[in-house]
Amino acid sequence: MMPGLTVHHLQVGQGERIPWLLEELGVPYELKLYQRSPLFSPPELKTQHPMGASPVIEDATFNPENPLVLAESGAIAEYIIHKHGNGRLALTPSHPDYANYLYWFHFANGNLQPTIGRRMTARFMAQSLEDPRFISTDQRLHTALKLLDDQTAKNTWLAGDQFTAADVMSVFCLTTMRKFEPIDLSDYPGILEWLKRCTARPAYRAAMKKGDPDLNVEELISAKPPALFEGFVKAAEQAKIAEQVK
Repeated sequence: MMPGLTVHHLQVGQGERIPWLLEELGVPYELKLYQRSPLFSPPELKTQHPMGASPVIEDATFNPENPLVLAESGAIAEYIIHKHGNGRLALTPSHPDYANYLYWFHFANGNLQPTIGRRMTARFMAQSLEDPRFISTDQRLHTALKLLDDQTAKNTWLAGDQFTAADVMSVFCLTTMRKFEPIDLSDYPGILEWLKRCTARPAYRAAMKKGDPDLNVEELISAKPPALFEGFVKAAEQAKIAEQVK
């Protein structure tokens, strides 16, 4: 019998969080993979949800005649934890680290990932790395990285002593996302050691092998940024050429 949960994953993207979470929870799922075309979602993925982005899940477990369709990695993670995982990998309000869990769970999509995205945009707009637009976003990113480094230097996991979905949500920003915006982590030993702990987990390795087998995990977690995604490089070159001929 096929599992009732289907994950639609755009490769080399934030959707990697969901297979990892499901592997950690031991929840069966079907994984449908999509390649970037050449940079963004292909047409067949865009038909799955009006926003046309990954990840998207279909859950036919409770109503096979009318499967639930859900997007947004944070919403999907919470849904899976509470509908399929019996609350595992989340901390309850009675837990002493509950506030830490909440903060770091939402830090990834609420702060860190948008900040990286803004620096990436500023890099395109800026005439040089001395451009105030780049400097401003770069400073904000390193403020966020310092905060994360302090937390990982004094705790095994983001929420404290217990591995949680907060870790699952955050790893992508400092591994695969660096294939789109080069971030040097040499000054952040706490982050680097935390990345090693997270990516050594069997569930992470299993998810990446299924979803993104061509990605080199050791390269993703190195201090120096990994090689940029080829489709992104080509798009950047085309953008520069288009700008030059205006």
